[in-house]
Amino acid sequence: MEHRDFIVFLNTIEKLKCNTRHSWTSSGRQESVADHSWRIAVMAMLCADEYPELDINKVIKMCLIHDFGEAITGDIPAFLKTAEHETTEEHAVTQLFSLLPEETGAELAALFEEMKELRTDEARLFKSLDNTEALISHNEADISTWLPLEYELNLTYGEKNCQWSAWTKGLREMLKNDSIKKIEAEKN
Repeated sequence: MEHRDFIVFLNTIEKLKCNTRHSWTSSGRQESVADHSWRIAVMAMLCADEYPELDINKVIKMCLIHDFGEAITGDIPAFLKTAEHETTEEHAVTQLFSLLPEETGAELAALFEEMKELRTDEARLFKSLDNTEALISHNEADISTWLPLEYELNLTYGEKNCQWSAWTKGLREMLKNDSIKKIEAEKN
């Protein structure tokens, strides 16, 4: 990859550090898209021993690239995202991948398609980590940052995507219990 093309691509995805998500950190700072992507990549790395049959490097790549389109579109919370938003984000991803050398762009586009279709265990692990990271973030943030709909959403979000393995199912259940405790503590 030419040095200038490398820098242009990095300048473009730098917006992931600037674009905020709906979630807040434990310090009261609004989370960036890059914060979220970095942490799910760390989650994938840390749970590698649970999935010795999977290509964890592939899962980590999925975690790192899954929100690349949001460098252009910004983040739209899952509970507001429409099919039109998804299409716009997919076009943004295609635009970004076109900035890369052909072979690299094709590899990342194939990973993106695999994630979208959830056709492999690697993609299913990525998706469950993506969902559970959002729940962990909400549980870490002050409950005053939650919208009214999130009291229910934190109990149900990602449940289906976590059912594919005993480990992700157990993680999801623990996060649900943590959410219940957080909600109950707020009532007192």
